[in-house]
Amino acid sequence: MVNRPILDASILAQLDPRVRAVLTHWPMDPATSVKDREEILAERASPEGQAASALEKKFMDLADREDVASSKGLTATTVQFTSSPDGNPIKMHVTRRVDIASTAGVYYIHGGAMSSLSCFYGNYLAWARVVASFGVTVVMVDFRNAVSPSSSLEVAPFPAGLHDCISGLEWTSAHAHDLGIDPNRIVIAGESGGGNLTIATALLLKQRDKLHLVKGLYALCPYLNGHWPDDRYPSASMYDGVALELHSNRGAMAYGIDAFLARNPLAWPGFATVDDVRGLPPVVISVNECDPLRDEGIAFYRLLLAAGVKAKGRIVLGTSHATELYPVTCPEITRDTARDLANFALA
Repeated sequence: MVNRPILDASILAQLDPRVRAVLTHWPMDPATSVKDREEILAERASPEGQAASALEKKFMDLADREDVASSKGLTATTVQFTSSPDGNPIKMHVTRRVDIASTAGVYYIHGGAMSSLSCFYGNYLAWARVVASFGVTVVMVDFRNAVSPSSSLEVAPFPAGLHDCISGLEWTSAHAHDLGIDPNRIVIAGESGGGNLTIATALLLKQRDKLHLVKGLYALCPYLNGHWPDDRYPSASMYDGVALELHSNRGAMAYGIDAFLARNPLAWPGFATVDDVRGLPPVVISVNECDPLRDEGIAFYRLLLAAGVKAKGRIVLGTSHATELYPVTCPEITRDTARDLANFALA
């Protein structure tokens, strides 16, 4: 992890005081550019990189608190499926209410720039409990990351993680009744890199004529552009250093530079056109006020509207990138977003 930038007082004043306090400990990756993906992999494999990954997990696990996300009335299990086309095993974590036999399903894709983190980290386990408490079944997929292993020890660039996400969705749909899910009420959701994969999974479903598998998308603070700074999106400069430092080529290099250079919307949905998104099911784009990614999320919302997609936008004031996904920070804000997601799935 890196030394944190000194944030302007006017930026700090926009943040909830609890968010400001957490940001002093928030893990952040380097902001320097690299020559290739192999350099990033070597950094993560080094003793320093391994220590940073362990510290990141320890920090995320601190959010797994019963007083913030109660497990009362819930059950949690782990399932495994074989991903296509590579034949690799992928685990998923399922959280559901014990008193509901069948309900809507939230297929959740964790963040981490498509390159790191795991749905089995404590903050995601807590988040799943909060969402499930509102009456939905939450299935979180632990896809192959591009840089740091999840529960899948293999790391691979695009399109490996996307293949795992769509394979997991298809498996969830096929086994919906066993999971206590109404197969006609499945939504895909995810934050940051998971927001990218939420949209990319839908775009790939559209290409494969399988959009009927989902009734909606809910993307939180989606990580879409692949290149920063960008004059089209002032927040990328205004809030750079608030939980994220984006001004380097690391995101595109880590996930696979060829896909970025090819302007492939399945890798970076910020490249999507009106024609690409036309016909998608209803979408919610939820962004955080003080997030470098805020404006690209808003721009994608407007693209959806231009394509005739039923879309709703949310801005969560006083928050930094993905504040809701660390439930101990502002529990009531986490619950409000979780409730909105669950209601979207149940509607």
